[in-house]
Amino acid sequence: MDVGVPRELKDHEYRVAITPDGVRELTEAGHRVLIEEGAGEGSSIPDDRYARAGATILGTADEVWAEADLLLKVKEPVPEEYGRLRSGQVLFTYLHLAASREVTQALLDSGTSAVAYETVELPGRRLPLLAPMSEVAGRMAPQVGAHLLERESGGRGVLMGGVSGVRPARVVILGAGMAGGNAAWIAQGMEAEVLLIDRDVDKLRAVDQIHKGRILTLASTRQVIEDAVLEADLVIGTVLVPGAKAPKLITAEHVKNMRPGAVLIDISVDQGGCAETSHVTTFSDPTYVVDGVVHYCVGNMPGAVPHTSTYALTNVTLPYALAIAEQGLEGAVGTDPALAMGVNVWNGTLTSVPVGEAHGMTATPLADLVPAADRRAT
Repeated sequence: MDVGVPRELKDHEYRVAITPDGVRELTEAGHRVLIEEGAGEGSSIPDDRYARAGATILGTADEVWAEADLLLKVKEPVPEEYGRLRSGQVLFTYLHLAASREVTQALLDSGTSAVAYETVELPGRRLPLLAPMSEVAGRMAPQVGAHLLERESGGRGVLMGGVSGVRPARVVILGAGMAGGNAAWIAQGMEAEVLLIDRDVDKLRAVDQIHKGRILTLASTRQVIEDAVLEADLVIGTVLVPGAKAPKLITAEHVKNMRPGAVLIDISVDQGGCAETSHVTTFSDPTYVVDGVVHYCVGNMPGAVPHTSTYALTNVTLPYALAIAEQGLEGAVGTDPALAMGVNVWNGTLTSVPVGEAHGMTATPLADLVPAADRRAT
């Protein structure tokens, strides 16, 4: 199979969908890997490393898209790329379609098949391809928040760890999943006062066992969230419903009554955000202020550390890319229920029920289109 890897076009997105190690695995398996010239430069991976691993370097994105049967990307297509989508091609990337009707419609109109990294799901609701980027974003959030809390950045002028005799920053984290757990870990390491909120008590119990009281945990209720957010210096939202829009746990009224100069980092913004006042921002213009609260809602946070993120991403996506390349998408989803869960669009037909619900569209379960696919794939 011809596997294409174009340069990412999203604002300040420097990650690339494969490493030279991944290229070698694919080429050794007999596949041709087409890399757009300069695709890895933002991740500090020069073209010659890809070439030495066996890749063919092509001069333009048009060439890569036109020749590839399987297209590996990091982020969803941008408008410039819509015209390059085509029937018979498989797109494998982060999609977050519930947050964008425009991207959803572009995929449907093109007749392509699209597999979303973030909805590939193992038993126990584990999301193996979302996990490493959630880990990166979670670990980044406290350091971003620490900077934004500085007065020069519009914040309250609070030092995360405080100093002797002075209270540290109060950090509230919504969601104890991969992103939230890592955010709490780093924040407590910065000596902040950390409160982690989730409705899954088993997750909170695991945090308590590991951190032994250094992170305060509370079961989620509307009142708990309201009380915590209003007293916080920094709020980090990490709530996730796989494939669907994030629930709005922070209302506009909450934001209006938060401390002036408090900071809200909404990692959930890829899925629409967990605050009513959230909207996607970019690294070019990462923050805005609502009722005195600094909002940071960059949709591709791990893109700020692309070298680390690219290697972490390839570590988990490569086995699935190899399976698709070797068996074709139909064969791969027929043998792997986890990958079948990742299919959001099949030959121009929407198969994700949560995306359909988000946009008022009809979705056809994948099992109705591909009999061999696991019935859980919708």
